[in-house]
Amino acid sequence: MSMWWLANAGPGLLAAAAVAAGMGRQFRPGWTRRVVPLAALVALIAALGLAAWTTWSGPRTLALAGAEAFVAARLDVVSMTMLVLVAFVGWVVVRFAATYLDGEARQGRFLAWLAVTLASVMLLVTAGTLPQLVFAWIATGQGLGRLLLFYAERPAARRAARKKALSTGLADVLLIGSAVLLWRATGTTDIAQLLAAARAGTAPEAMALAAWGIGIAAMLKSAQFPLHGWLTEVMEAPTPVSALLHAGVINAGGVLLIRLADVMLASPAALALLAVLGGFTALFGSLVLPTQPAIKTQLAWSTVAQMGFMIMQCGLGLFYLALLHIVAHSLYKAHAFLSSGGAAERIAAARRLGPVAKPDGTAVALAMLGAAILYGALAIGFGAWTKPPQAVALGAILVFGVAYLIVQGMSPAAPRALLQRTLGFAILATAAYFLLHAAVEWLTAGTLPAVPAPGPFQWALLAVALVAFGGIAVAQAMLPLWCDHPAAQRLRTHLSHGFYVNALLDRVIGGRVLGKA
Repeated sequence: MSMWWLANAGPGLLAAAAVAAGMGRQFRPGWTRRVVPLAALVALIAALGLAAWTTWSGPRTLALAGAEAFVAARLDVVSMTMLVLVAFVGWVVVRFAATYLDGEARQGRFLAWLAVTLASVMLLVTAGTLPQLVFAWIATGQGLGRLLLFYAERPAARRAARKKALSTGLADVLLIGSAVLLWRATGTTDIAQLLAAARAGTAPEAMALAAWGIGIAAMLKSAQFPLHGWLTEVMEAPTPVSALLHAGVINAGGVLLIRLADVMLASPAALALLAVLGGFTALFGSLVLPTQPAIKTQLAWSTVAQMGFMIMQCGLGLFYLALLHIVAHSLYKAHAFLSSGGAAERIAAARRLGPVAKPDGTAVALAMLGAAILYGALAIGFGAWTKPPQAVALGAILVFGVAYLIVQGMSPAAPRALLQRTLGFAILATAAYFLLHAAVEWLTAGTLPAVPAPGPFQWALLAVALVAFGGIAVAQAMLPLWCDHPAAQRLRTHLSHGFYVNALLDRVIGGRVLGKA
């Protein structure tokens, strides 16, 4: 019982700080700027302590006495990893927001809703029962919606918030229906027990139907194509909101899939949908990203692509790699958003840009070959033949990123020092991938299900993904050579607007659902 209180100390303190901060009005701004960051710091310390205790004592579910069917904390490697990640990113974002919004008339209200959203995400990642999972899922969306409307007088902010509410509202309904279905099929709301029932093959038809609802809910929450537009339109909110959204809340769909991985395996068809739509979203985002002129918009499209890749990993059964992906992407994206202002200032302060690297086809081919040799050598050294084929194939996509890194140093205009640096980073990145891959696979063994053997569809999908991502990498590497061609300029215009998918969606639903901004 005492450990249950420790497991919920972080969310409880943040919620109390939110109430103290006013929730609707600002008072004693100096005190408010101190109490919410202090609560976030204590939440981080509690998360670290809880993770250490779980490592020592093993996984378990801690329930509130008398309310075991409704409120419980599931402590295992998945929940503790996510809890520490959320607490750390949340603490950084709260500290940043306390000074970033200094002087704003509604700073107290903003910090209060920021604390509420963080508390909701913490309850979500540690949920041990279906009711707590659903409640935290909905509360997270509601808290984020309030933050997105910090500047409610701006039409673009209202439009993005309403579109986001539409997607997450549908996701809420689907998750509620799936939770009720799982409860009726297994007779329990305890997540650990229903996962065990899924592994045992209990109620396969109900499990498969629930997997469909969970999968679609996750895709809606994680801004998958074609309902991705709201994620690229939330730049009207303050920078701390963007950091929290792109580094934390947007991962809720992936967290749901990982937490209920055994249920998802009950429906290969639902997994196939995740793999196809996630892969397409990743490709789509990768194509649009380089055409965006603003730093924050580029980061938003980067998140669209990264979430697509994460959903594809889950669709291929690589839930442990999806967990690693969430951690790496969250840390990177939080730093990227919080430092975006400084990056813009440094670029603006530069009087003259250096020469544009224009690698030719030979340089690109040599970079691809070198990256492939590097990946192959390290793959053999790390025993790739013992890994799931899906993981090896998706890891091969790393070759294209490594090749793109190397080719920058192979341009005739590039100094030799740049080539040496890029080669060093390429080797380091590839080795780190295999080391982290092995570490997370070992840590999650027994918690997450084994990766299913790929069938013909999965093999075909992997082949298409390799060809598609390889083509994009080559095109991006050779972009300086053909970017001035009229056809390339026309294509760039269409890409910069995302092929107008979001505009078409606005036309279809805008007048009926969103109303006038």
